[in-house]
Amino acid sequence: MEAINMKVEELRLGKVIAEDIFANTQYPIIYKDTKIKPEHLRVFELFNLNTVSVYNDASIENLIEDNPEIQAKSVPLPKYISFEKHYNDAIVQLKKEFINWEAGGKIDITKVRGMIIPLIEIILEDRSYIFDLNSYSNPKDYLYHHCIATGLIASIMAKKLGFERGIIIQLAIAGMLADSGMARISPRIRDKKSALLKEEFDEVKKHPYHSYMLVKNVPAIKEVMKEAIYQHHERLDGSGYPKGERIGSISNFAQIIAVADVFHAMTSERLYRTKQSPFKVIEMIKEEEFGKFDIKVVQALMDIVVDLPIGTKIEISNFELGEVMFINKYSPTRPLVKLIKSGEIIDLSSKRSFYISRVITKNN
Repeated sequence: MEAINMKVEELRLGKVIAEDIFANTQYPIIYKDTKIKPEHLRVFELFNLNTVSVYNDASIENLIEDNPEIQAKSVPLPKYISFEKHYNDAIVQLKKEFINWEAGGKIDITKVRGMIIPLIEIILEDRSYIFDLNSYSNPKDYLYHHCIATGLIASIMAKKLGFERGIIIQLAIAGMLADSGMARISPRIRDKKSALLKEEFDEVKKHPYHSYMLVKNVPAIKEVMKEAIYQHHERLDGSGYPKGERIGSISNFAQIIAVADVFHAMTSERLYRTKQSPFKVIEMIKEEEFGKFDIKVVQALMDIVVDLPIGTKIEISNFELGEVMFINKYSPTRPLVKLIKSGEIIDLSSKRSFYISRVITKNN
């Protein structure tokens, strides 16, 4: 079959891909013999593809005649491989990029987009994956998991806050790269298995600056996102770093990354800290960290986490399994729960010693 290279902007629906298309991915983002549909044009845009190899018109007719099932062959980006496989591939790739950054290398934005965008596409369609993120992680590789997860959580929050898709993707990339500057912090400090000394923490507090310097000259990242990367550890009450900025000087995008960063950090197993329930963490962010974060941003995260459909399977902190019966709008992190084993109904808003430890999703 004769193939030709065509510019993406000149492609017409119905053209047929002549060879597997990769974009710094282990598996093709679109397979050979796929008939182009609107969702594929979106994939080309997301991965900044300028040209693709397609069969010429005469070859298409022969191909369809010889291979009639091609009419139905279409593999949209999120469907060809599981979220967990995408996620694990991204972690492997990010480890390699960190080694490059440690050695003084620059950020390859094409590789970064290739890691995060397939995950964004899936998680924006099904937010339940956020409840699985900490189960993929492990203390040894926490930093890499934290980068990916922060970007993904930020993307869901941005969608909840009503931002358009282009901003959502930019914010996810910024969230993913917010801790890229940790590559410039000594591994002796970065991988320490106990609490940091003051002088060690002072070194860690320089990582937003290092992250900013890594992204400073990347034209594909908007200036407001570079600022958000630099400010993602600032707090509205002035208690953050690196400059101790206060409300009015901290960007809204920085606040979104900040809340995503804190939420994932507190719900993850780390070398010197055990993970906590996402519901308990939401309560802590809202109550104990009051005044540090924008209320609208915190509320967006809360809505994402606690808005559980009736019948959702959960585990309580005493290890009993149950299902959500009713969400109390005055205490949304503590719904009415029916225990599966005994049938007993428990109101978590009145039994404060118990809380939801995890959501049991269809993915686990």
